[in-house]
Amino acid sequence: MKLDSKIPSGPIQEKWDKHRFEMKLVNPANKRKYSVIVVGSGLAGGAAAATLAELGYNVHCFSFHDTPRRAHSIAAQGGINAAKNYQNDGDSIYRLFYDTVKGGDFRAREANVYRLAQISVEIIDQCVAQGVPFAREYGGYLANRSFGGAQVSRTFYARGQTGQQLLLGAYSALARQIGSGTVKMHSRTEMLDLIVINGVARGIIARDMVTGEIKPYLADAVALGTGGYSNVFYLSTNAKACNVTAAWRAHRRGAGFANPCFTQIHPTCIPQSGDYQSKLTLMSESLRNDGRIWVPKSKNETRSVSQIPEEERDYYLERLYPSFGNLTPRDIASRRAKEAVDDERGVGERKNGVYLDFSHAISRLGDKAICERYGNLFDMYERITDENPYKVPMRIYPAPHYTMGGLWVDYNLESTIPGLFVIGEANFSDHGANRLGASALMQGLADGYFVAPYTIGNYLAQTKLDKVDDAHPQVAAMVKETNDRIGKLLSIQGKRTVDSLHRELGRIVWDKCGMARNKAGLKEAINKIPELREEFWQNINVTGESGNLNHALEKAGRVADFFELAELMCIDALQREESCGGHFREEHQTEEGEAKRDDENFSHATVWEYTGDFDQPAKHVEPLEFEYVPPTQRSYK
Repeated sequence: MKLDSKIPSGPIQEKWDKHRFEMKLVNPANKRKYSVIVVGSGLAGGAAAATLAELGYNVHCFSFHDTPRRAHSIAAQGGINAAKNYQNDGDSIYRLFYDTVKGGDFRAREANVYRLAQISVEIIDQCVAQGVPFAREYGGYLANRSFGGAQVSRTFYARGQTGQQLLLGAYSALARQIGSGTVKMHSRTEMLDLIVINGVARGIIARDMVTGEIKPYLADAVALGTGGYSNVFYLSTNAKACNVTAAWRAHRRGAGFANPCFTQIHPTCIPQSGDYQSKLTLMSESLRNDGRIWVPKSKNETRSVSQIPEEERDYYLERLYPSFGNLTPRDIASRRAKEAVDDERGVGERKNGVYLDFSHAISRLGDKAICERYGNLFDMYERITDENPYKVPMRIYPAPHYTMGGLWVDYNLESTIPGLFVIGEANFSDHGANRLGASALMQGLADGYFVAPYTIGNYLAQTKLDKVDDAHPQVAAMVKETNDRIGKLLSIQGKRTVDSLHRELGRIVWDKCGMARNKAGLKEAINKIPELREEFWQNINVTGESGNLNHALEKAGRVADFFELAELMCIDALQREESCGGHFREEHQTEEGEAKRDDENFSHATVWEYTGDFDQPAKHVEPLEFEYVPPTQRSYK
C-alpha cells in the first residue's frame, strides 16, 4: 500500500483553485458514456449522485432505506458551519480553517481543511437556491448561532431541523435526476462487497433486501457515502441501521482504514434509562447556546432541582473554561461530564447525567423565544423523558456519536484502491481527532456537491478501463463468496441472538475504548474481542431465509463486520501513545486533566492495511505537516 496524499503545490489559499484548473476534463458529450455507482443517499451520497447526474454521467445510487429521505443525515439538526461572516464578528475562511484544525487537535491534513472552509460559503448559496428554509434576521439576512469550539457565530440553521431540511434540498435535486432518468435509484438494496478487478474498483455486490437476490452492479467508478460506525458501541446516537459494512468490505479488498480509534462522544444526549435500551437519543449541541450545564456541588444529592440553591450548583464548564464556557468543544465537554458523574455528582434516578438548564434563558428571553429556537427539540425531549424542559432542566450525558476515523483518502477523496472514492463521514475526514459541532453537514455537502464531481471526472478522463460484465470470473467468484457468507450465517443455528452478542461487544468497546482508554484496558479488549467473535461464528442464531425480507440476516452481517472493526479500533488506540481530541489515553494527560499530545512521534494519520489476519494488520502512516497552524496545547480557558 502506497500513501500519496496528492496535495497540490502553492499557497494554501490557492491550492484548490489551482488543482481544479489542472484537472483533466471529460467532454460533455462523452460523460454519458461513463457510469458511476454512489452508495449511500444522505447528504454526501445524495449530493454527489445529483451533481454527477446533472453533469451528464449515468449514476446508480444505492440506499438500504425505502427512500433517500430516511438517511441518517437528518439527525444532525443543530446547524451547518460556513464562513460568511454575516454577523461581522471577525469570522473568515481562515478563522474557520484555524478553528477546525485546532478543534481536531492538529491531527487533520491542512490542505483538506482549508478547502472545506473555502467551499463552506458556496454550500450556503447552493442550499438557499434549493429552498432550504434557513432562519433569518429581521432585515432578511440569514441568521447564525454559536457552536462549540468557536468564538464567532457561523452556524446556519433551520430551527432544530437543519439536517432534515438540508437533506430535503439534496433529495429534491436527486429526485429531479431520477425523474429525468440520469439516476437509477436502488432503494432497499444493501452493498455487501466491493468488486475490485486488476486492482481497480469496478462495482459492488448488493443484496435486494426485499427479494434476497444477490447481484453485481458494475461501473467505471464507485463512491461510498455510507456514514460512520458508532454503532460498534451498540448504544449510540446513530440510527439502528447505521453500520460499517460497505467501508469494511472495501477495507478487506485493499482500502486503507485510517485512525479507527478516533471516535467522537457527543456531550448532549439523553442518558441511558435501562439495561435493555437499544439506542441513545441526541439532543442537538445548539442547545448549549442558551442552556447552562451544571451538577450539584455535593455528592449523592437527593434534593430536587428546585431545592438546590444557586450557590450549591457547580457550573463546571463556565468555571473551568471562562472564555468558552458551555461552548467548549465536544471532547472536552464530554470528559468533564464523565468526571462529574464519576465523582458521584450525577443527577437523575440512575445518577448518570448532568443538568442542561434553560431557566436563566427563559427568564431573560421568555418561553416564546426559546420555543422559536428549539421547540421541536424540547418536544422530543418531553416525549422521551416525560419531563418538561421549560419547567425543569434537561438531563444529558455523553454518548458515541460521530466517527472521525474511516477509509483513508487523498486530496481527491480517492482511497488506496483506484476508482474508489469515499465521501462524508465514511472517509477519515477533515476533522482530525475531534469534530467541531455543525461541521458534519458542511463536510458531507462539500464532498458531495463540490469536490467529488470534479475529482471523479478527473479520474475518468485519464483512466483507460477494460470492459467488464457479470460473466467476468472475478465477478462470479465474488457473488459466490457473498452467497457462501450468508449461507454460513444462516447455517449456524446456535443459541445466542445477534443483539445479545452485539450488546456484549459494545460494552467491551465502550468500557475499554470509549471516553477514556488505557494500556491495560485496551490489551484486555484485544484479548476478549476475538473470543467473543469466535462465539459469534459458532453460536449465533439467525432465523429465517436468505431469499426474502430478513432483518435478522441483515443485522447479523453488519455485526460480524463490527467484530472485526472493534479489534482494529483497539489496536489503533493501543499503539497511539498520546491523547488527542476524542482519543484520551489516561497515561497521557496534563496536570489539569487535558489531552496531552505527542507531536514528535504521532503527528500522522495511522492507516491500516488488511492482511488476512485480524490480529496482525499492516500499519502505514501519513505524516501531517503544519505550515499555517503550528501545533500548540489546545486551550479554551
